[in-house]
Amino acid sequence: MSSLPLAGLRVLDLSRLLPGPYATLVLADLGALVDKVEDPEGGDGTRHMPPQRDGEGALFYGLHRNKRSLTLNLKTPEGRDALLRLVEHYDVLVESFRPGVMDKLGLGEATLRARNPRLIVCSISGYGQTGPDRLKAGHDLNYVARAGLLGYGGAADGAPAFPGVQMADIGGGSLFALVGILAALHERARTGAGRFVDVSMADGALAFLHLHLASRLFLGPEGAPLARGREPLNGGYPCYGLYRTADDRWLAVGALEPKFFAALLARLGRPELLEDAYVPGEASARVRAELERLFSSQPLATWQERLAGSDLCVEPVAEGDDVLSDAQLRSRGLFVEGEDFRLGRKVTHLLTPLRMGDTPLRQPPALGEHTRAILSEAGFTAEEISRLGA
Repeated sequence: MSSLPLAGLRVLDLSRLLPGPYATLVLADLGALVDKVEDPEGGDGTRHMPPQRDGEGALFYGLHRNKRSLTLNLKTPEGRDALLRLVEHYDVLVESFRPGVMDKLGLGEATLRARNPRLIVCSISGYGQTGPDRLKAGHDLNYVARAGLLGYGGAADGAPAFPGVQMADIGGGSLFALVGILAALHERARTGAGRFVDVSMADGALAFLHLHLASRLFLGPEGAPLARGREPLNGGYPCYGLYRTADDRWLAVGALEPKFFAALLARLGRPELLEDAYVPGEASARVRAELERLFSSQPLATWQERLAGSDLCVEPVAEGDDVLSDAQLRSRGLFVEGEDFRLGRKVTHLLTPLRMGDTPLRQPPALGEHTRAILSEAGFTAEEISRLGA
């Protein structure tokens, strides 16, 4: 029997692409049984997106280990009815259609929970189930733009900083979906009833601005609007920023507290710069300009050697494959090799951050690989399974 904390939890995953699948990957890594429902015509879009190796989509592979796949055409009465029978055997259903689509399919929350009152239904969408833009199409970049997150990063008077990762998808969608699901499971243990969890990626993206925007709201009319590149944590202070080195690499200086910045300046031989470092305007700009000149005079490796051995809150900016050889990350066991028996070779997996036991490393499923087994477990007869095309 698995010792993982979510062993015995059964999850039916109708979601696609990134936010829902990453949430259910975390659940699967923590021991939940995750069964992914896919359209018979191609399945999840990430199966076919580049890059590919051995006929497998790398994006799909990275998100779907430890899951099973069944195919159902939910647009047909037979597929819909099959799903309604299946939900009687699950604890959680995750979906990421636009609001209203599940109702059109005859699979709305009320219908699902009529079949299984204990079911937790989690819907992940761009703007949530309510509001004037709830049906509007979008992607991560749109959500972080609407939430003000995009406009808060970048140089003062410059363009917003383009994010290199999907903050709204993972941070705003996947992680808040997990929080909602786990909270609903805790409630169900007390009440016996399931719950509907409405996750908006735009709402979730706004959470990344909480420290700054909540402060702005508290100040009211006396405060100033959030400003790109001018505030302590987004480029306004020289002690907290990015500096180019002589070999076109970068250092991330996060020496926010005066004790750390004083130590850094002492190591650089410029302790007098501390006096103006926290003075807004031209004074701190001069400090930044001097640091830019200093750091640009030597390559990254020189600075790493010169600044090693003390708590200065300075780190090199990892690029390319640098992260794969990071001694700290490797010691945490984030990169683990497993055998893929279908491909006949070993594959290195990136584990999810929260590990509470030995993470299983079962290869991602082929499209519909487990359809017959899953339907059989739910009590479907061989004839019924055949009629569903499995």
